[in-house]
Amino acid sequence: MSRSLKKGPYIDPRVLAKVKAVKAIGKRTPIKTWSRACVISPEMIGITFQVHNGKNFLDVLVDENMVGHRLGEFSPTRKFIRHGGKMAKDQETAKTAAGAPAPAAAAPKK
Repeated sequence: MSRSLKKGPYIDPRVLAKVKAVKAIGKRTPIKTWSRACVISPEMIGITFQVHNGKNFLDVLVDENMVGHRLGEFSPTRKFIRHGGKMAKDQETAKTAAGAPAPAAAAPKK
């Protein structure tokens, strides 16, 4: 469910203060934040955020297309490894071994 239009988008005031400070200084230092629910506003374009995903911080460079989305959308919390376990891994290694072509012999020089 989305937030009420009467309230407006949730923008963390601490994050907004850090954005204004970085813009005033002019440095491109990344802003470290745990506020995944903060909505990206137009003032944040061009700034790099380090968004916490529960384990570590992932760099998110904000561009024009991200306005209106939340910071947490660009820092995934789950890492997909692979389905299948040991059997699928064995099948994959057999496929790569069978599909690899033999090295070609060099053409004779004239």
